[in-house]
Amino acid sequence: MQVPIEDIIVKKRIRQDMGNIDALADSMRRLGQISPIAITKNNVLIAGGRRLEAARALGWRTINAIIVEIPDTASKLEYEIEENIQRQDFTSEEITEASKQLNKLKHPGFFRRIWMAIVRFFKKLFKIED
Repeated sequence: MQVPIEDIIVKKRIRQDMGNIDALADSMRRLGQISPIAITKNNVLIAGGRRLEAARALGWRTINAIIVEIPDTASKLEYEIEENIQRQDFTSEEITEASKQLNKLKHPGFFRRIWMAIVRFFKKLFKIED
């Protein structure tokens, strides 16, 4: 659900270093918000402080959020910690492979472009959707 950014209450957080918000904001500008922030029913931020700051930097008025029912302060802290540490970054080899695949998709070779044109033609001819 979309929540007005000005309504979100940010209390004391564990993360002090927000890192490169500009890079995240650029990603959100290009791709949109991939993951919602987590808030309580009273709009207190539980997880997603960097996404919230990036949205503010972009001038967004609302942000996608989920409401989580967390009974106590210890559980809220646990949720914040888990949201930040149970993430597995790509290895350098995985980043290299993903970049190669993306480059191939964005810049297909001559025969691939011909094949894709043929496929698009027949999909259009037979009214087939992706």
